[in-house]
Amino acid sequence: MVKLRSVSRADSDDLRARVHFCADTGQIWLHEHRMLLVHAEAQASLRKELIDTLGMDRAQGLFTRMGYASGVRDAELARIRAQDSSDIDAFMTGPQLHTLEGIVRVTPIKLELDRVAGKFYGEFLWENSWEGQWHRHYYGIHSDPVCWTQIGYACGYTSAFMGRPILYKEVECVGMGHSNCRIVGKPIEEWEDATEYRYFSNRESIADQLFDLQTQVVQLRSSIGEKEKLPTDMIGDSPGFRAACELLRQAANTRITVLLLGETGVGKEMFARSLHDMGPRRDAPFVAINCAAIPHDLVESELFGVEKGAYTGALVSRPGRFERADGGTLFLDEIGDLPLAAQSKLLRVLQEGELARLGDQKTRKINVRLVAATNSDLQQLVRERKLRSDLYYRLNAYQIDIPPLRERKEDISPLAKRFLAKYSVIHAKKLRGFTDKAKRALLTYDWPGNIRELQNMVERGVILAPSGTRIEVDQLFSHCTDEHAPEFGLDTNGDLGAGQGESSRSLCEAVFNGVLTLDQVEAMLLETAVDKAHGNLSSAARMLGLTRPQLAYRLKRLQEGGAVESGATTAAANRIPGARA
Repeated sequence: MVKLRSVSRADSDDLRARVHFCADTGQIWLHEHRMLLVHAEAQASLRKELIDTLGMDRAQGLFTRMGYASGVRDAELARIRAQDSSDIDAFMTGPQLHTLEGIVRVTPIKLELDRVAGKFYGEFLWENSWEGQWHRHYYGIHSDPVCWTQIGYACGYTSAFMGRPILYKEVECVGMGHSNCRIVGKPIEEWEDATEYRYFSNRESIADQLFDLQTQVVQLRSSIGEKEKLPTDMIGDSPGFRAACELLRQAANTRITVLLLGETGVGKEMFARSLHDMGPRRDAPFVAINCAAIPHDLVESELFGVEKGAYTGALVSRPGRFERADGGTLFLDEIGDLPLAAQSKLLRVLQEGELARLGDQKTRKINVRLVAATNSDLQQLVRERKLRSDLYYRLNAYQIDIPPLRERKEDISPLAKRFLAKYSVIHAKKLRGFTDKAKRALLTYDWPGNIRELQNMVERGVILAPSGTRIEVDQLFSHCTDEHAPEFGLDTNGDLGAGQGESSRSLCEAVFNGVLTLDQVEAMLLETAVDKAHGNLSSAARMLGLTRPQLAYRLKRLQEGGAVESGATTAAANRIPGARA
């Protein structure tokens, strides 16, 4: 066991002799390691900026790891000196270097070490702590120790010197209001809460953290949608959509059978799930079945269940979809494709609240809320005797018409942005949005596949677009036929049509027909100008024939109205607090 002794001036002089200033090359050397002489105030400003940017916890980890790396480097010099001196003299190289480098004056209080046995205990007094004093200058008295770089240095230096992990704790700190700092170090396993102090080994990628945060944002948006009783993808402000949502809310807490009408892809199942989640059955099962996807001879067994031996191949008894949904909601999609034989049994279940499995005489009470959906004309099916009229009137107790996407033009942009954010996370892409041509094409397309087609098309664009760019029109619409190709001066390949005059007329027609609003047109002009000017508002204003304050005023107005979506445009608008018309 080596005991502490005082450090001689000769030891300090020997270390100072290893520092060399080379005026010819502009380099400072400590033995064979290059050093830097920096202003303490500048270093403190950098420290403060990193704390303000990353937060206290991440900054603490960063500075502790930085100090740890510096301590490991200085331990190399200590090992060289250990060849010609005792362990205690060699170890004190680190505290002396800490003092020589102007970081803090180190005075040993108690030091016991045995490198062979791996035993260590050290207690040191720190005076004139550079880190503690500047932290207190910027942030005042802190509740926890703040000499992070210095504590990391002590851990790194001692661990490298001893050949095993040594952990120091700052038990007194100038940043906490003490007159000086004091640290205690010993092997890491001897600390009960050692895992809380592994800052030097907890390297986290900021990029990974940002990606995780982006994922959390999507999840939070989803949870907000749940609190509003609507799924996140159910976005819209068009009159038809708002009317359908209001009917949905009014029916949520009732037991009435709901019939959802709308074209393929408008989101009928999403409406049904939302109705279930809003009502008192939200904790019970939600069971969905597509009647058109089941062979006619298996429909009854799928819906009502089957007993063993009821028909060839019925080897076991099993419940049907009604029983599985007991207490909850059963969603029957494409109800118009249900065979007539199954229709009569369905009517009895709805009227009596009971059913009998196929091949069984026993009746079972059932408590299910039914939601039906179809894209067919049920009245025409009744006239054609393909649908029982009594079942139709039973199903049509509460009808909700979901408008197609071509009648919800004002909802296309927010839906496209929502899908862009969703699939950018899924496919790990960072995209800047849509090009102006792509935006126009999205707004003028007929959308025969409705929201499902929009969702698939945006995902395709996210996959094809290179990260860091905007999604282009050909990455969205290259698969479209001439019949459904987007208008507004675009041909099937997404190129401009006959010429500028025709495009201008198409733009006017789009405004007159309600496809685009004046605010949307103005927003596209402003976004394009600011993008071309690389965020320079004065240059963008000159392109548009406006003054800078006039441009800033329009940006602010459109941003508050939600018409502006470009990050660069929004950032530019936020820099102008005093914009005027």
